[in-house]
Amino acid sequence: MNFSPPYPSRRRFIASAGVLTAAAWLSPRHLFAESENIVLTARKRAETANITVQPLRGNVSALIGSGGNIGVLTGPDGKMLIDSGYSTSRARIMDALAKLSPEPIKHLVNTHWHFDHTDGNEWMHSEGATILAHENTRKHLSTTTRVEGWGFTFLPSPAGAIPTEVFDKEKTLYLNSTTIELSYYGPSHTDGDISAYLVEADVFHTGDTWWNGHYPFIDYSTGGNIKGMIKAAEANLARVSEKTIVIPGHGKIGGKPEMTEYRDMLITIHDRVASLKKEGRSLEEIIAAKPTAAYDRKWTGPFITGDIFTKLVHAGA
Repeated sequence: MNFSPPYPSRRRFIASAGVLTAAAWLSPRHLFAESENIVLTARKRAETANITVQPLRGNVSALIGSGGNIGVLTGPDGKMLIDSGYSTSRARIMDALAKLSPEPIKHLVNTHWHFDHTDGNEWMHSEGATILAHENTRKHLSTTTRVEGWGFTFLPSPAGAIPTEVFDKEKTLYLNSTTIELSYYGPSHTDGDISAYLVEADVFHTGDTWWNGHYPFIDYSTGGNIKGMIKAAEANLARVSEKTIVIPGHGKIGGKPEMTEYRDMLITIHDRVASLKKEGRSLEEIIAAKPTAAYDRKWTGPFITGDIFTKLVHAGA
């Protein structure tokens, strides 16, 4: 059987991009051909995307609507942001930030290198932000990087968008009366994913190691793999309590119950695919066996289906 994922029409993409911005290019191979400029299309959609301010706890909030979810810590040391969204959302992000407090942006943390989390780096740096990330994030932003799953090659980012401070395993910051603990997951969604735990507020940002309510994309081109995603999901659960507010990379703000359900979904589908693979089944046969069937109704997004996620899992099972 020759498997072809259900490629949506361009009209469907335009209609659905606002529902799950980052999902538009998610596939294990080419959901859209590079000639269709899916990255440029996503950036253009972000020009008019609504940015929602969601207060969380204390001086911590989240901005929803520009690529990956953005964490915001306000206070006299200046705003610290976790991820920068799309550059084309600049005006709307600035309006949203102004509603929170008058302080300038002084600090920016990138959870990983993907463009829906780092496109705003350059303008935030021009506003005064120092950019901090894992060393592999700086590597990918500094060089030409191909993502096969998106069918797109990214050129090196402008100098102002490159993190000037990097770390390897862990780093702790203290800003606005808040301790921020940054931790490296190891290869998971990419090879540069980090979490950010705001200790006093008990708010945890997972980056794209957690997608609340959606099958995740795994970027094998830059070091991601399904086993690493499961390991990261376990690490996330070990880090939080029932009271912790958790900002996922994509999806609604949540907590430990939703993270547990996500972890269990990853493990179950991985184990089913790995078992079929061990039996010698071909990829086409494994897809036909529908190992994601029990989860598809809840976890399928506008573009990443159970069949597409099966291909992603199969690549690393």
